[in-house]
Amino acid sequence: MYDELNFEDPKFRAILEKTVELFYEFGIRNLNMDDISRSLGISKKTLYQYVKSKEDLIEKLFYYDEMKWDVEFSKIKIDELNAIEVLLKVSLLVFDEMVKLNPKIKFELKKYYEPIFNQFMVRKQNHIFTRMSKNIQKGIDEGIYRSDVNVELAAGLYVRNLVDMHNKDYCFVENITFNKLFEVMFENHIRAISTPEGIAYFEKRKAEITQLNQNIFNQ
Repeated sequence: MYDELNFEDPKFRAILEKTVELFYEFGIRNLNMDDISRSLGISKKTLYQYVKSKEDLIEKLFYYDEMKWDVEFSKIKIDELNAIEVLLKVSLLVFDEMVKLNPKIKFELKKYYEPIFNQFMVRKQNHIFTRMSKNIQKGIDEGIYRSDVNVELAAGLYVRNLVDMHNKDYCFVENITFNKLFEVMFENHIRAISTPEGIAYFEKRKAEITQLNQNIFNQ
């Protein structure tokens, strides 16, 4: 869908980027199209040349987010890295995005724009599931993931864990940080699906993986 939208138009991109800033500063519910156009320094007529309504604006923001995510993913040199390295980079990309999602924004989206939000989440999860499935098959072909792994089940469980980790009730232990949750989840997944060769590789990289994780969350 986002391929059909003119995200190459610098004015349209500027509108979307600024709108995100406004939503984070004032909340979604508190802003109408007059507020948005005034804050953007453009007429409402100009704004309506790009979007049909506030709901359409929010939907286009989601598609814009997906486009940017694909751009970031394309920077990962999949052919030059083994499956464990690719999985780490993709997982950090996904989780970094989820951590940055303001809880208030998420609450407003779920409460007032639930259909749009749910459609976005389904697309996002399906997209990540496809990436994870390809990663598991890549690891099997490389001999670092077990050949008897149920690809769809393992990919589905991993995606579900990534999504659930952002829910405030996911962890029952107090004072556990998001990065520690990610570390444990990632390691458990690797150990569950890897061959001895894969586990040995992970052990050699474990300290560096932990440092990468800490760097992401300390930004």
